[in-house]
Amino acid sequence: MGENKYHQESDWPPPEGKLTRYFLRSGGPANSLRGDGGLSVTPPKKESSDKFTYDPANPAPTIGGSLCCDAEHYEPGPRDQRAAENRSDVLVYSTKPLAEDMEVTGQVTLDLWAKSSAVDTDFTGKLVDVSPDGFATDLTDGILRMRYRDSREKPVLMNPNQVYKVSLDMWATSNVFKKGHIMRLEVSSSNFPRFDRNLNTGADQATSREFVPAINTILHDDEHPSALIVPVMPVPAAPQ
Repeated sequence: MGENKYHQESDWPPPEGKLTRYFLRSGGPANSLRGDGGLSVTPPKKESSDKFTYDPANPAPTIGGSLCCDAEHYEPGPRDQRAAENRSDVLVYSTKPLAEDMEVTGQVTLDLWAKSSAVDTDFTGKLVDVSPDGFATDLTDGILRMRYRDSREKPVLMNPNQVYKVSLDMWATSNVFKKGHIMRLEVSSSNFPRFDRNLNTGADQATSREFVPAINTILHDDEHPSALIVPVMPVPAAPQ
Protein backbone atom coordinates (compact mmCIF):
# COMPACT_ATOMS: atom_id res chain seq x y z
CA MET A 1 0.00 0.00 0.00
CA GLY A 2 1.04 3.63 -0.36
CA GLU A 3 3.33 2.73 -3.25
CA ASN A 4 0.50 0.68 -4.79
CA LYS A 5 2.81 -2.05 -6.09
CA TYR A 6 3.19 -5.77 -5.52
CA HIS A 7 6.43 -6.86 -3.86
CA GLN A 8 7.89 -10.35 -4.06
CA GLU A 9 9.57 -11.63 -0.88
CA SER A 10 11.46 -14.88 -0.25
CA ASP A 11 10.35 -15.19 3.37
CA TRP A 12 7.83 -13.80 5.84
CA PRO A 13 8.36 -11.57 7.58
CA PRO A 14 11.07 -10.16 5.31
CA PRO A 15 14.30 -10.75 7.27
CA GLU A 16 15.81 -7.46 6.15
CA GLY A 17 13.14 -5.49 8.00
CA LYS A 18 14.69 -3.63 10.94
CA LEU A 19 12.51 -3.57 14.04
CA THR A 20 12.38 0.10 14.98
CA ARG A 21 10.95 1.50 18.20
CA TYR A 22 8.97 4.70 17.96
CA PHE A 23 8.54 5.90 21.52
CA LEU A 24 5.32 7.51 22.66
CA ARG A 25 6.00 11.10 23.62
CA SER A 26 3.94 14.09 24.69
CA GLY A 27 4.64 17.56 25.97
CA GLY A 28 1.13 17.73 27.30
CA PRO A 29 -2.02 15.68 27.06
CA ALA A 30 -2.09 13.50 23.92
CA ASN A 31 -5.89 13.32 23.91
CA SER A 32 -7.34 13.70 20.40
CA LEU A 33 -5.93 15.59 17.42
CA ARG A 34 -5.89 18.70 19.60
CA GLY A 35 -3.32 17.08 21.87
CA ASP A 36 0.45 17.06 21.81
CA GLY A 37 1.27 13.40 21.25
CA GLY A 38 4.31 12.43 19.22
CA LEU A 39 6.27 9.40 18.01
CA SER A 40 10.06 9.59 18.16
CA VAL A 41 13.02 7.22 17.86
CA THR A 42 14.53 9.21 20.76
CA PRO A 43 13.71 7.55 24.10
CA PRO A 44 11.81 9.65 26.64
CA LYS A 45 13.22 10.89 29.91
CA LYS A 46 10.90 12.52 32.43
CA GLU A 47 7.45 12.95 30.91
CA SER A 48 3.93 13.10 32.26
CA SER A 49 1.61 10.20 31.53
CA ASP A 50 -1.48 10.44 29.34
CA LYS A 51 -4.89 9.45 30.66
CA PHE A 52 -8.42 9.22 29.36
CA THR A 53 -11.81 8.09 30.58
CA TYR A 54 -13.20 5.05 28.83
CA ASP A 55 -16.98 4.88 29.25
CA PRO A 56 -18.64 1.68 27.98
CA ALA A 57 -21.80 3.73 27.41
CA ASN A 58 -19.94 5.81 24.82
CA PRO A 59 -17.25 3.66 23.19
CA ALA A 60 -14.97 4.78 20.38
CA PRO A 61 -16.63 3.73 17.12
CA THR A 62 -15.38 1.28 14.53
CA ILE A 63 -14.42 3.11 11.33
CA GLY A 64 -13.38 0.74 8.55
CA GLY A 65 -10.75 -1.92 9.10
CA SER A 66 -10.88 -5.71 8.89
CA LEU A 67 -14.65 -6.11 8.83
CA CYS A 68 -16.89 -8.58 7.10
CA CYS A 69 -20.48 -9.50 6.61
CA ASP A 70 -22.33 -6.21 7.23
CA ALA A 71 -20.99 -3.65 4.75
CA GLU A 72 -24.39 -1.92 4.66
CA HIS A 73 -23.84 -0.61 8.19
CA TYR A 74 -20.05 -0.82 8.62
CA GLU A 75 -17.93 -0.25 5.53
CA PRO A 76 -14.71 -2.27 5.63
CA GLY A 77 -11.26 -1.25 4.50
CA PRO A 78 -9.39 2.06 4.58
CA ARG A 79 -11.48 4.91 6.02
CA ASP A 80 -10.68 8.35 7.35
CA GLN A 81 -10.09 8.03 11.10
CA ARG A 82 -10.36 11.71 12.02
CA ALA A 83 -13.83 11.33 13.53
CA ALA A 84 -12.37 8.92 16.11
CA GLU A 85 -9.20 10.97 16.52
CA ASN A 86 -11.25 14.00 17.56
CA ARG A 87 -12.48 12.15 20.66
CA SER A 88 -10.90 12.88 24.04
CA ASP A 89 -10.82 9.13 24.86
CA VAL A 90 -8.45 8.49 21.94
CA LEU A 91 -4.75 9.26 22.45
CA VAL A 92 -3.05 10.37 19.23
CA TYR A 93 0.72 10.07 18.68
CA SER A 94 2.24 11.23 15.38
CA THR A 95 5.66 11.51 13.77
CA LYS A 96 6.78 14.66 12.04
CA PRO A 97 6.14 14.67 8.26
CA LEU A 98 8.57 12.17 6.77
CA ALA A 99 11.57 13.53 4.89
CA GLU A 100 11.62 10.48 2.59
CA ASP A 101 9.57 7.39 1.78
CA MET A 102 9.56 4.75 4.53
CA GLU A 103 8.38 1.19 3.96
CA VAL A 104 6.96 -0.76 6.90
CA THR A 105 6.44 -4.46 6.11
CA GLY A 106 5.84 -7.18 8.68
CA GLN A 107 4.53 -7.61 12.21
CA VAL A 108 3.48 -4.48 14.15
CA THR A 109 3.59 -4.51 17.96
CA LEU A 110 2.66 -1.97 20.61
CA ASP A 111 4.45 -2.15 23.97
CA LEU A 112 2.50 -0.27 26.63
CA TRP A 113 3.07 0.55 30.26
CA ALA A 114 -0.49 1.06 31.42
CA LYS A 115 -2.74 1.20 34.44
CA SER A 116 -6.47 1.52 35.07
CA SER A 117 -8.84 2.49 37.84
CA ALA A 118 -10.83 -0.66 36.96
CA VAL A 119 -10.20 -4.36 37.59
CA ASP A 120 -10.49 -5.09 33.88
CA THR A 121 -10.42 -2.99 30.73
CA ASP A 122 -9.24 -3.11 27.12
CA PHE A 123 -6.43 -1.32 25.36
CA THR A 124 -6.48 -0.77 21.60
CA GLY A 125 -3.86 0.36 19.12
CA LYS A 126 -4.24 1.46 15.51
CA LEU A 127 -1.55 2.27 12.94
CA VAL A 128 -2.53 5.11 10.61
CA ASP A 129 -1.03 6.73 7.48
CA VAL A 130 -1.80 10.47 7.35
CA SER A 131 -1.53 12.20 3.99
CA PRO A 132 -0.61 15.91 3.66
CA ASP A 133 -4.29 16.83 3.29
CA GLY A 134 -5.02 15.25 6.68
CA PHE A 135 -6.78 12.08 5.50
CA ALA A 136 -5.95 9.45 8.15
CA THR A 137 -6.00 5.95 6.64
CA ASP A 138 -6.20 2.93 8.95
CA LEU A 139 -3.65 0.22 8.18
CA THR A 140 -3.80 -2.35 10.96
CA ASP A 141 -4.87 -2.55 14.57
CA GLY A 142 -5.12 -4.71 17.66
CA ILE A 143 -6.78 -5.05 21.04
CA LEU A 144 -5.94 -6.62 24.39
CA ARG A 145 -8.40 -7.47 27.14
CA MET A 146 -6.35 -6.99 30.28
CA ARG A 147 -7.69 -10.03 32.13
CA TYR A 148 -6.03 -12.10 29.37
CA ARG A 149 -2.72 -10.20 29.44
CA ASP A 150 -0.79 -13.29 30.59
CA SER A 151 -2.95 -16.15 29.33
CA ARG A 152 -6.07 -16.62 27.24
CA GLU A 153 -6.91 -19.75 29.23
CA LYS A 154 -6.58 -18.32 32.75
CA PRO A 155 -7.97 -14.79 33.09
CA VAL A 156 -6.60 -12.72 35.96
CA LEU A 157 -8.11 -9.37 36.98
CA MET A 158 -5.95 -6.31 37.52
CA ASN A 159 -5.17 -4.50 40.72
CA PRO A 160 -6.60 -1.01 40.21
CA ASN A 161 -3.92 1.62 39.54
CA GLN A 162 -1.11 -0.93 39.37
CA VAL A 163 1.20 -0.44 36.38
CA TYR A 164 1.41 -3.35 33.93
CA LYS A 165 3.65 -3.81 30.92
CA VAL A 166 1.71 -5.39 28.05
CA SER A 167 2.23 -6.02 24.34
CA LEU A 168 -0.55 -5.60 21.81
CA ASP A 169 -0.41 -7.72 18.68
CA MET A 170 -1.37 -5.26 15.94
CA TRP A 171 -1.09 -7.90 13.22
CA ALA A 172 0.91 -7.17 10.10
CA THR A 173 0.93 -4.69 7.27
CA SER A 174 2.93 -3.63 4.23
CA ASN A 175 2.80 0.08 3.57
CA VAL A 176 5.03 2.79 2.15
CA PHE A 177 4.60 5.99 4.12
CA LYS A 178 5.32 8.48 1.37
CA LYS A 179 7.50 11.55 1.75
CA GLY A 180 5.50 14.25 3.52
CA HIS A 181 3.14 11.72 5.10
CA ILE A 182 2.86 11.11 8.85
CA MET A 183 2.91 7.78 10.69
CA ARG A 184 0.34 7.88 13.48
CA LEU A 185 -0.68 5.69 16.39
CA GLU A 186 -4.07 5.79 18.08
CA VAL A 187 -4.43 4.34 21.59
CA SER A 188 -7.82 3.88 23.22
CA SER A 189 -9.92 1.26 25.00
CA SER A 190 -12.66 0.44 22.52
CA ASN A 191 -13.35 -0.21 18.85
CA PHE A 192 -17.07 -0.89 18.87
CA PRO A 193 -18.95 -2.75 17.47
CA ARG A 194 -16.10 -4.63 15.81
CA PHE A 195 -14.97 -5.65 19.29
CA ASP A 196 -17.21 -6.21 22.30
CA ARG A 197 -17.15 -3.39 24.85
CA ASN A 198 -15.36 -4.16 28.07
CA LEU A 199 -17.68 -3.37 30.99
CA ASN A 200 -14.64 -2.72 33.25
CA THR A 201 -16.10 -4.80 36.11
CA GLY A 202 -14.58 -8.22 35.44
CA ALA A 203 -18.08 -9.72 35.28
CA ASP A 204 -19.22 -12.09 32.55
CA GLN A 205 -19.68 -9.96 29.43
CA ALA A 206 -22.53 -12.11 28.11
CA THR A 207 -24.79 -11.89 31.13
CA SER A 208 -23.90 -8.74 33.09
CA ARG A 209 -25.54 -5.39 32.46
CA GLU A 210 -23.51 -3.48 35.04
CA PHE A 211 -20.62 -1.33 33.90
CA VAL A 212 -18.38 1.44 35.23
CA PRO A 213 -16.24 4.06 33.50
CA ALA A 214 -12.49 3.52 33.78
CA ILE A 215 -9.71 6.09 34.00
CA ASN A 216 -6.97 4.54 31.90
CA THR A 217 -3.39 5.78 31.86
CA ILE A 218 -0.47 5.28 29.46
CA LEU A 219 2.97 5.92 30.92
CA HIS A 220 5.89 6.94 28.69
CA ASP A 221 9.06 7.96 30.49
CA ASP A 222 12.54 6.55 30.99
CA GLU A 223 11.26 3.88 33.39
CA HIS A 224 8.17 3.11 31.29
CA PRO A 225 9.22 3.47 27.62
CA SER A 226 5.98 2.69 25.81
CA ALA A 227 6.69 2.24 22.12
CA LEU A 228 5.26 1.33 18.74
CA ILE A 229 7.50 -1.29 17.11
CA VAL A 230 7.48 -1.45 13.31
CA PRO A 231 9.70 -3.33 10.81
CA VAL A 232 11.29 -0.71 8.58
CA MET A 233 12.61 -1.97 5.27
CA PRO A 234 15.94 -0.70 3.88
CA VAL A 235 15.80 2.02 1.25
CA PRO A 236 16.28 0.41 -2.19
CA ALA A 237 19.56 1.20 -3.86
CA ALA A 238 19.34 3.72 -6.67
CA PRO A 239 19.58 2.14 -10.15
CA GLN A 240 23.03 2.31 -11.68
